[in-house]
Amino acid sequence: MNVVTEYPHPVRIEEHLWITLSDGTRLAARLWLPENALEYPVPAVLEYIPYRKRDSTRARDDRMHHYVAGHGYACLRVDLRGSGDSEGVLKDEYLQQELDDGVEIIQWISEQPWCSGAVGMIGISWGGFNGLQIAAMRPSALKAIISACSTDDRYADDVHHMGGCLLGDNLSWASTMFAYNSLPPDPELVGSSWRDMWFQRLEGSGLWLEQWLRHQRRDAYWRHGSICEDWTAIRCPVMAVSGWADGYSNAVFRLLRHLRVPRLGLVGPWSHKYPHQGVPGPAIGFLQECLRWWDYWLKGQENGIMEEPMLRAWMQESVPPTTYYDERPGRWVGESRWPSPRIHLKAWTLAWPGTLEMEQSKVPRRPMTVQSPLSVGLFAGKWCSYAATPDLPHDQREEDGGAMVFTSAALDEPLEILGAAWLELELSVDRPVAMVAARLSDVAPDDKATRITYGLLNLTHRDGSATPEPLEPGKNYHVHLKFNDVAQHFPAGHRLRVSLSTSYWPLAWPAPEPVRLCVHAGASRIVLPARTPCHDEDARIKFGEPQMSPLSTEIRPITAQAHDWRVVRDLAIDRSTLEVVNDQGTVLLSTLGLEMQRKALEWYSYRGDDFNSTRGETLWERGLRRDDWQIRTVTRTVLTSTIHEFHIHAELDAFEGEMRVYSRNWDISIPRDLV
Repeated sequence: MNVVTEYPHPVRIEEHLWITLSDGTRLAARLWLPENALEYPVPAVLEYIPYRKRDSTRARDDRMHHYVAGHGYACLRVDLRGSGDSEGVLKDEYLQQELDDGVEIIQWISEQPWCSGAVGMIGISWGGFNGLQIAAMRPSALKAIISACSTDDRYADDVHHMGGCLLGDNLSWASTMFAYNSLPPDPELVGSSWRDMWFQRLEGSGLWLEQWLRHQRRDAYWRHGSICEDWTAIRCPVMAVSGWADGYSNAVFRLLRHLRVPRLGLVGPWSHKYPHQGVPGPAIGFLQECLRWWDYWLKGQENGIMEEPMLRAWMQESVPPTTYYDERPGRWVGESRWPSPRIHLKAWTLAWPGTLEMEQSKVPRRPMTVQSPLSVGLFAGKWCSYAATPDLPHDQREEDGGAMVFTSAALDEPLEILGAAWLELELSVDRPVAMVAARLSDVAPDDKATRITYGLLNLTHRDGSATPEPLEPGKNYHVHLKFNDVAQHFPAGHRLRVSLSTSYWPLAWPAPEPVRLCVHAGASRIVLPARTPCHDEDARIKFGEPQMSPLSTEIRPITAQAHDWRVVRDLAIDRSTLEVVNDQGTVLLSTLGLEMQRKALEWYSYRGDDFNSTRGETLWERGLRRDDWQIRTVTRTVLTSTIHEFHIHAELDAFEGEMRVYSRNWDISIPRDLV
C-alpha cells in the first residue's frame, strides 16, 4: 500500500458542518476541500451513509476522501438523517425520506461557492444502493456515480432473500443496524441536545427485523428502491464494482446488461470492501480509477477510460479450499460488451448414479432422492464475506455427505467460465414447502472440493416471488435455478461437481419440515457460461498499486481484537452450533479523545433432525467514552420458528456511565408465508 502525502492541491478538512434541509432538519457532514476551491471551484463527490462519520468510518474516510480532494475535488461524507451526528430518527433502509434528503444534499452542494456545479456520488453497500436510487430520481447536478457492492434488486439479490429463501444474514444485518441505531451523537458536535437526540433514536428507530419479516415475498416494500423496476430511470453514467467473495457481484452483470447509459463494470476477487483495501487480494489502485472516472465525467477530461473494456473481471485460478485467502491467484480479463459474444454455453446432464455427462451422451431417465440433514451448510461461510472473520466456504466434502452429488470425469482440457451458470431440474418433493440449495465445486486430483458458486431456490417461488404457490407433493416440476455469477478457471485433470441439498443452514433458514427431494437424472442438466480466452487482449488490462492518504487521526488499540468462526458439535445432546466472534476491541481516537468499543457475537444452532429447533442469536455491545462522558448499549436478538410462525425476541439496554437509562424488550410472532 502506497501512502501518499503530497498532492497537486493542498487540502483543508472541515471536521463538522451542518446541511439544513427544507424541513429544518440538520444533517452532519465532514468536508475535504482543495484550499483554493473558493477561487477556483471544483466538482464535488458525495458519500451518504449511516455509519457515523465521526468515529466508525473515520479511518476509511480519511484515507479515501483526502486522496480524491487532493486531486481537485470537494469530498463530503454525510450522515443520514437519524444516524451519527445528524438530527432525526432513522427508521429503515432506503426510505423515500432518505432519498429525498439525498436530492436536497446534492442541490445544496452544487450551490456552494467552492463547487463547480457538478456532483458525483460514490458509495459501498448502503452508499452504493442509495447512489443508484438517487440517480434514478435524476437530480440535475448529479453527473455520474460509482456504486460498489450494491444491488438493483432489493428482494432477489440483497441480504434479506435469495431465490425466495430467507437468508441468515437477514438476522445478522438487522442486528448490526439495531446496534448502530442505539448510539447517540457526539456531544462535542451537537452540544447538550445529545441526550434528547439519543432517546429519540432509542424510542423511535424500531426493530427492523420485524418489518423485514413481515414482507416474505416480492411486494411493493421491496420494489421500492429496486431500480430494476425501471432501468430507464437512470440517466447518468454508472461504474458498478464488486468482488467474487462479496454478496453483490450479480448486480454488476445486470447493470451492464440493462442500463442504457455509459457504464463500466469491475469485479475482483474481493469481499465486501473497496478494491484499494480489497481482501482477498490482489488489491488495486482503485482510487486512481475513481479519479479517471471523475475526471472524465465531472471535469470533461479525455483520458481513455471509456475506450477500455466495459467489464473488467478477475479470472480466478483453482485453489485448495479454505476459509480465508490473503490472495486469489488469477488474471484480469475484459469484455467490450455484456452479454459477451465470447461466451458460449456448455451443458452436462445429471446422470444416475451421480455423474455429470456431456450433453450429447445418451443418459437414461432415472429418479434419485435425498433428504438432507441440517448439518449441510455449517461449512458454507457467509452469504456476504466481510473478511473480518474466516467466513469463506471450507472443503465441500464436509457438506457433500448430506447432498445428492454429481461429478464429472476429469477434464481433458482447461475450462473457463464467466457469468452465471444455471440448473434445469425436473423434480418432485413430498412437502408443500421446500428449498433446493445447489453448489458447483472444483474437485482437485486429491479430491479436495472448492465451492466455486452456488444458488438457492425456494420451490414455492418457482414461477416468481410476487405470488408464490405451495407445491403438490409427488408432482413433477421443471424448475430453473441460477447460480451466482463467477469467473473461474478449471485446470485439465480437475472435475466438476454439482451438489444438491434440501437445507443450507445457517446461510438460509430451512423449510418448516424435512423434505425428500426426487431429481430425475437424465432429464436435468447444468449449463455453464464457457469463455474463449483472449490472452493478448486480456493482458492489456492493468491497474496501479493501491494508493491512499494517511490517517488524520491516530488510532491506538486499548484492548485486543478477536475474530473467530467455530463449529461446535455437542454429541451428548445432539446440538450443533456455529459461533461467530467479531470483536473489534476498544480503540482510542487520539485527536478526538474518544474511546470506541465494538463487539458482535452470533450463534446459529439446531438439534438433531428437528427443523423447528433452528435458532439464530446475536449480541452486540457498543461503547463510547470521553473523559467523564460514557455510554454503552447492548442489543440482543433471537430468531426461532415453528412450522407456522417465526418468533422474534429482542432486547435493547442503554447505559450512561454505570446506570441503565433505557430498556425495552420485544416478543413478536409473524406467520410464515411459504418460507
